[in-house]
Amino acid sequence: QGAVKRQALYACSTCTPPGAEPAGICLACSYECHGTHRLFELYTKRNFRCDCGNSKFKNLQCKLLPEKGKVNSGNKYNDNFYGLYCTCKRPYPDPEDEIPDEMIQCIVCEDWFHGRHLGAVPPESGDFHEMVCQACMKRCHFLWAYAPQLAVFLLVRMYLPVPPLTKANSLEDEGIVLKVEESEEQKKEIKKESGVEHHDTKEEKQSEQFNEPSTSSGYCSKFLQKFPMEIAEITSEFSSGCEEPVCKLKELQSKPFVKKDTATFWPSNWRSKLCTCEDCLKMYSELEVQFLTDECDTVLAYENKGTSDQETERRDPLMDTLNSMNRVQQVELICEYNDLKTELTDYLRRFADEGTVVKREDIQHFFEEFQSRKRRRTNRMQYYCS
Repeated sequence: QGAVKRQALYACSTCTPPGAEPAGICLACSYECHGTHRLFELYTKRNFRCDCGNSKFKNLQCKLLPEKGKVNSGNKYNDNFYGLYCTCKRPYPDPEDEIPDEMIQCIVCEDWFHGRHLGAVPPESGDFHEMVCQACMKRCHFLWAYAPQLAVFLLVRMYLPVPPLTKANSLEDEGIVLKVEESEEQKKEIKKESGVEHHDTKEEKQSEQFNEPSTSSGYCSKFLQKFPMEIAEITSEFSSGCEEPVCKLKELQSKPFVKKDTATFWPSNWRSKLCTCEDCLKMYSELEVQFLTDECDTVLAYENKGTSDQETERRDPLMDTLNSMNRVQQVELICEYNDLKTELTDYLRRFADEGTVVKREDIQHFFEEFQSRKRRRTNRMQYYCS
């Protein structure tokens, strides 16, 4: 199938020991071609083609596909193919490591890391779905602009600052209280910008009487600064579609954000929040991380697909056929199946009693006779109309 989008891989230390070129083999070849060899699991890798039997294996030919290219130039290799992981380059499990620690896979480089070697304390395993290691965060530095809004370890609730109380509008239904105060200078500037002279109008007095908050303060801009991603999602629902798409990344990069020398942890569906404008797609291609915008690239999607395939394989085709029929058809099919089962069992028992081999011609003869008997039974039936 060529380079498979994502598949489980293994490395064979018998065929490619330390010092030899790294190579990876698929699950099928691990059974068929390396069943007695010393293997270690690499879990899953993306866009990889099985190396079994190519030029990296000097004395082995693949039993499943002997005609293979000499080298798979699109494959990427790291220390995992020698059984070494993390920045500490240790095996897993490590007999010399007495510290219990969880190994986490980076979704970009696909290496595995000890939790204590990520530069940040990992959240609880149920709180995040994917991790990007320190080195990959340096290479994909644009992710730091998304981190304050999306990353789990920075995901905190942010509230608007509350100024001194003078006017208030209580929204009891929403459970929110906004407290806003404006200076006289701010009011004059707003009146001048809108082309209206500063007079105490009847509407202004009504506004004060009902304690309505003014929307002319600087809190709108502060709100936009605090929640750029949320505002972008809301406004996109009301856009007409005729305007040019706005780059989410540029909007986030215009706000202050901090780059750290740590790994980052991300929740489910965070990939769907990444910008897919033309410039960003070009950047992903240059950094070779186009897969970040693909929800089907995730390990969770791979595992869900495997579960779905297993459920399909476990389904009985006969039961599926029965469920698609009406009641009369179901009864007829069951009767025909039982007749076939009984007659075939009796036919094969004769071979067993005589100790003779069942040949292809015998099976063909049985089914010809079975069909002939079925037609004779059908022709003898009489149908009456009331």
